[in-house]
Amino acid sequence: MDISRVEVNRVSDLVGRIALAAIFATAAINQTLGVVALFADYGEPRFLDLATRLASIAYVVLVASLTIVRLKPIRNAEGFEPRLSALAGTFLSIALVALPLADIGTGLRVMALILMAAGWILSACVLLSLGRAFSVMAQARRLVTTGPYAIVRHPLYLCEEVMVLGVALMHLSIVAVLIVAAHWMFQLRRMTNEEKVLGAAFPECAAYAARTPKIIPRLFRA
Repeated sequence: MDISRVEVNRVSDLVGRIALAAIFATAAINQTLGVVALFADYGEPRFLDLATRLASIAYVVLVASLTIVRLKPIRNAEGFEPRLSALAGTFLSIALVALPLADIGTGLRVMALILMAAGWILSACVLLSLGRAFSVMAQARRLVTTGPYAIVRHPLYLCEEVMVLGVALMHLSIVAVLIVAAHWMFQLRRMTNEEKVLGAAFPECAAYAARTPKIIPRLFRA
């Protein structure tokens, strides 16, 4: 790799860090304003609403922080599709909040909030395990095989999808179902792209993939 290519990759990584950190920091600020609004509107905020927003704040702050301090990539996926899949998988679910809230009743609303809070909390725990190896694009920084990654190869996407299902339930409609389906398809492509990059960068990745399920833990497999 020539010097100009190295310099382009370095600048690209820096710009990516700044852009992603700004996006997730903005999301954290918006969620914080939502928490303030809960106190202003109700005097004493409802527990599940508050817990969900606090969990989401913790998650996006963690993402923004890890984006800044993450390791430099050893290898990047080539081509346009891996980048499109990564961006769509990261941000497509945001389209759900633009849909009108559905009249699903108290029971389903509580279930939706529990799914959202659990998804945020579990995702934050996985991020802590992933640490500085965190990436949005399909990049190889470090092969993590411990903690949640000893159970499945893609625990972060699995936990994030729990949160997405909770949001979709709050906005339940045909459009919401289609968005979730499209989002999951992009996430599956991200998994494939990431495994190709990791396999090329780390020879031990093949043995790890052979002994570790992709997204469904062995406990839940027939």
